[in-house]
Amino acid sequence: MSGLRVLVNAGPWLPVPPSGYGGIETVVATLVPELRRAGVHVTLATVGTSSLEADDYVRPLPGPAFRSIAMPYNRVSGIAHAHMQGLVDALRDGGRWDLVHDHLEVVGPSVLGAMGAAAPPTLQTLHWDLRKHPEFYSVFDGRGRVRFAAVSASQLERAPANLRRQTLGVVPLAAPPPLEVETTPGEHVLVLARITADKAQDVAARISRRAGVPLVLAGPVAGIDDPQELERRLADGDEALGAHPDVRYWLEEVRPLVDGTSVTWVGGVAGERKERLLRSSRALLSPIRWAEPGATGVVEALARGVPVVGTPRGVLPSLVEHGRTGFLAAEEDDLVRHLGELDSLDPQACREAARQWTPAGMARCYLDLYHRLLEENPA
Repeated sequence: MSGLRVLVNAGPWLPVPPSGYGGIETVVATLVPELRRAGVHVTLATVGTSSLEADDYVRPLPGPAFRSIAMPYNRVSGIAHAHMQGLVDALRDGGRWDLVHDHLEVVGPSVLGAMGAAAPPTLQTLHWDLRKHPEFYSVFDGRGRVRFAAVSASQLERAPANLRRQTLGVVPLAAPPPLEVETTPGEHVLVLARITADKAQDVAARISRRAGVPLVLAGPVAGIDDPQELERRLADGDEALGAHPDVRYWLEEVRPLVDGTSVTWVGGVAGERKERLLRSSRALLSPIRWAEPGATGVVEALARGVPVVGTPRGVLPSLVEHGRTGFLAAEEDDLVRHLGELDSLDPQACREAARQWTPAGMARCYLDLYHRLLEENPA
């Protein structure tokens, strides 16, 4: 679809690409270059610190707001709306786009849907648990101009019927290709995720210690990548930070298990540091407590020949082949046993499995959905 003009809305929470944690922003950073290679003119709506190359930009806010995302609604709701105001201004100021590809939860489709024909047709990728906002998804009507794409069949199965009716298709997530860095095999297993109860770093720590396998936890706490910064701010009596649910989870459930030897927290990681940690690990652990819809970290691991050990929730059963590219189990005792069986897994089988989730393939799927959306909404 050479010549197509698409406004990709990444939202206000993190830069694109992210400097560490940022699943949605990683997806956007993976997709945009492939769209441009296909001849699509891409305008990226993002924060001012984003560095991803695009054809044009809409930058309503100067910097990322992720550290505020878990604050009470009456303190954080204006951030997403301020970002959308900038996007609306761009649309009203004569910006010409054929469609919007939106990635901003709830606020994106609600604002663009309310604009009606004053906004281009919109496709929103659904990156989250669709039971999270039942009041919205059960009643929202995009009237054919706002449509949706799920990231996994398991995610769509749990969606309200009203949302399923407006979903054009399922596009599995892809991850960027591995960086070319030199690594040597390590003894550790790795959790690569923000530290929060749904990601279950406490479970990962318990099973790793029981199995006698060193664990590295890589990911931010409440948007803070630097462990020293977190400790300093807590020691200084930052009450708002101390009340953050992810901080409470860290302090009460995870930090007591971190000893710097059997379990280590290295903070948020990106670039070559992340690449080395992942490629040198014996396995990626994902003992999640929630129905993960997309799991880009799992795809990243498999593409590097790293098997995955986790719980059979959400999208994981469709990404991990038990006994071939990893192990899935619901009980901690079984996860401990599987950590002792990692040598039975073939890294090449993991790499072969990941070939079905390539950036180019993801872009082709989205181009097909763009075409269908525009056919439904002729200019």
